[in-house]
Amino acid sequence: MAATQTLAGFHAVIARLRQAPDSIREIYVEAQRRDKRMQALIEQATAAGRSVHPVGADRLDGLAGGSRHQGVVAVADARRLADDLDEVLDGIQGPALLLVLDGVTDPHNLGACLRTADAAGVHAVIAPRDRSAGLNTTVQRVACGAAESVPYLMVTNLARTMRELKDRDIWLIGTDDRATESIHQTDTRRSMAWVMGAEGEGMRRLTRETCDELVHIPMLGSVESLNVSVATAVCLFETVRQRQS
Repeated sequence: MAATQTLAGFHAVIARLRQAPDSIREIYVEAQRRDKRMQALIEQATAAGRSVHPVGADRLDGLAGGSRHQGVVAVADARRLADDLDEVLDGIQGPALLLVLDGVTDPHNLGACLRTADAAGVHAVIAPRDRSAGLNTTVQRVACGAAESVPYLMVTNLARTMRELKDRDIWLIGTDDRATESIHQTDTRRSMAWVMGAEGEGMRRLTRETCDELVHIPMLGSVESLNVSVATAVCLFETVRQRQS
């Protein structure tokens, strides 16, 4: 039997209904909730031929494993976006845009990064397997459906994977508060990957040394750094700006 995953919240469930409705096995909704948003979801699920079961809030809490579910939880087949980096890279047309997250362990930050990555057209997000958040229900809810559309590849050796990207002529741009060049001074129109470090700690030494270039985000106020998901958004949309100009 295929592995399953739990989708919690409207965004995650609706995204799967739109993209792969046949992969959904069951949908559970809060029996007492009958607002327009819930009715619209039930109608969409029914039109797709999916079973919808009204249950109590306690049952939903148990299914969601403590994640905020907004009154809707689905059990679905685990969806394979991509297992192999080469598979992703071989399918890219035009300049590649990747996101490397070194040590992002907070699921809320990972979910926000995936949501931004989807909006910016990122082809894949790469993270080390040993010190990163996985795709749990919290990540899926915060990502608002992006976990269903952006491949998230967890690799055994991040530095080695970064060297493989360089062998494919993908430029690695790391963010570092101490860098002299700003994000606005680098060319992001070529095939490239943004490399973001964990909040507080930043990139690990080997990750930093493997980057081709280090840049900083200009900061005009009193705070020293941005949340990693906010910094990711700033960097990715600098790439969008350059590629559209």
